[in-house]
Amino acid sequence: MASLLTPPPSLLCQPKVNPTSLKNTSTNPSSKLFNSTSLRSIKGHGLCFVTKAKVAVEGDVVEKQSVQVSDSNDYGVVSVHHVGLLCENLERSLDFYQNILGLEINEARPHDKLPYRGAWLWIGSEMIHLMELPNPDPLTGRPEHGGRDRHTCIAIRDVSKLKAIFDKAGIPYTLSKSGRPAIFARDPDANALEFTQVDI
Repeated sequence: MASLLTPPPSLLCQPKVNPTSLKNTSTNPSSKLFNSTSLRSIKGHGLCFVTKAKVAVEGDVVEKQSVQVSDSNDYGVVSVHHVGLLCENLERSLDFYQNILGLEINEARPHDKLPYRGAWLWIGSEMIHLMELPNPDPLTGRPEHGGRDRHTCIAIRDVSKLKAIFDKAGIPYTLSKSGRPAIFARDPDANALEFTQVDI
């Protein structure tokens, strides 16, 4: 998945650029985020863009560096296409995903061509693939907070509205431990789901 701190692939590893003249630093005082992009020679990869970001958090500085390597490693990542979730009973899972979460089935996907029952549900332009198969993972003893377990994160516009839906349906949940607008719940098969609020 492309980093927000990375230049577009068309700019990466261009051998005709002067490595000493390219440097772009921008500062956003409100978020205290500092970006720096430069062209460097990386051993074994030739000239590559290196993007550094520093974020000041209450006096501390966290530094993240993203290194892009040669075009031979660029196989065209576009996005996450779907997430596969195991379920014991397809109808029970569909009741949760359709009637509680309001997701719609993608009828174009091949339900009848697989050797097990399943359904594809739209999440924006991506999907969840429910698969009625035996679950090798234990359903008990999982962390109460889904953020400390394997989980799928779904971007939503209004966490408070989903919280009210969960309250009405009697579905247990936990809120983000960091204080950001996010809510964690589990589906009927204990698959952890995160719903994080994003601005669109």
